[in-house]
Amino acid sequence: MPMISRTFRAAMVAAGLTALVAGPAAAQQCGGDFSQFLSGVKAEAMQRGLSAQAADAVLSGASVSQSVLNRDRAQGVFKQTFLEFSQRTASAARLNIGKQKIQQLSSTFDRARREYGVPAGVLTAFWAMETDFGAVQGDFNTRDALVTLSYDCRRPEIFRPQLLALIEMTQHGDFDPATETGAWAGELGQVQMLPEDIIHFGVDGDGDGHVRVKKSSPDALLTAANYIRSLGWRAGEPWIQEVTLPASLPWDKTGFGGGLTAAQWFKLGVTPRDGNTKFANLPVALLMPQGRFGPSFLAYPNFNVYLQWNQSFIYTTSVAYFATRFEGAPAYNKGNPEPGLSDGQMKQLQQTLARKGYDVGKVDGILGAGTRDAVRDVQMQLGVPADGWPTPALLQALR
Repeated sequence: MPMISRTFRAAMVAAGLTALVAGPAAAQQCGGDFSQFLSGVKAEAMQRGLSAQAADAVLSGASVSQSVLNRDRAQGVFKQTFLEFSQRTASAARLNIGKQKIQQLSSTFDRARREYGVPAGVLTAFWAMETDFGAVQGDFNTRDALVTLSYDCRRPEIFRPQLLALIEMTQHGDFDPATETGAWAGELGQVQMLPEDIIHFGVDGDGDGHVRVKKSSPDALLTAANYIRSLGWRAGEPWIQEVTLPASLPWDKTGFGGGLTAAQWFKLGVTPRDGNTKFANLPVALLMPQGRFGPSFLAYPNFNVYLQWNQSFIYTTSVAYFATRFEGAPAYNKGNPEPGLSDGQMKQLQQTLARKGYDVGKVDGILGAGTRDAVRDVQMQLGVPADGWPTPALLQALR
């Protein structure tokens, strides 16, 4: 996995809301005597109508995994630029393999478009990015990973429901708890989904009566398509479109929340490289991952689905761009972005912005949404184009 997996990020976002309803009672269901903890999970599973046999199949032999705890406490951070990450992951080799997969599984992709409105390129890009078309699905025992994270008292309200869903998958004959593996945070399968999502959106794509997202590509892809539709995917509409920019723009309207339609940007001189203005009436965000001299994109409403899949701006922009490549778009124009900041310089910038009253979150050297918004604001104050891309010159000006 190239980064913190998207389902774990989504779970973390949901944690605040979940905790409000879970309350102290949920927190009391973790830690303590391990045998009593497992007995409590089994009792809850049976209260939900699941069988004792399925619960025993999952929980008997389960153990706390120190390697999972180590990964949880030492999560990596994502500091690559858009050009670095997208060129490494959305490679020509992966593009060729993906096109072959689309041909090989044409009936599956046709069904995904017909029943769920999700194009082949969208699914294939996620498939490539998440597991390299199923080749790298993770080597953590999924049962032990979810038992560990449910027993650990940091976020049991996130992971205990996933453990119960895993018992349900086992009862359906869709999961072997003793042998099946996945990511450290419990995601599994060729498109890396959590058990609750598989239960809710699982599709038997190959017609064998089971939903086995690890072994069956049709099952994994159609389950992902059903899930994507549930996130609000709008069939027949674009998600991202590369554009070229004029020298002057209302920079305060760029980024998310600018409030302009594609037609309004076109009128201002923003030009789609593919020449397609069919969806000019839709609201869009003008995104510049590495500033106005690098690749630029209009993000349509479907881009919100990518942000729900994974909150990393670089990941979502990269996978959305990769999806357009599978749908026939050319490679982006790399442009000539201004040099960015080193890790140390980015932390200095965040500290400076925080002292000025901006909410940049944790000072971690990551150009996240809060830091980008603050950079755009100070750029406007300094009278320079507010493209949200911090440079050494900007850092010097703020000093």
